[in-house]
Amino acid sequence: MLLTSTLLKKVKSKMVMVKMESVVSGHTFNKIRERIADKLEVIRFDPLIQKECLYKEKKRVRIYESKIYRV
Repeated sequence: MLLTSTLLKKVKSKMVMVKMESVVSGHTFNKIRERIADKLEVIRFDPLIQKECLYKEKKRVRIYESKIYRV
C-alpha cells in the first residue's frame, strides 16, 4: 500500500519563536518557547545599559513546523 501526501496529515508544531524586548532600553533578542506556554518574562543582561533587566515577550516571530506526518 502506497501513501501519498494527500492522505497524510501535518502535525502542529509545539515550539514558537518570540521576540523579547527590554523594558529599560528597548534591546531585543529572539527566544524559543512552547506554543501552549504563557508569555515569557526573563531577567537577562542588557548590553546597552551594562546591567541585568527585565525582558518581556513582544510578539511571535515564527512558528516552527515539524516535518513529522501522521497517518
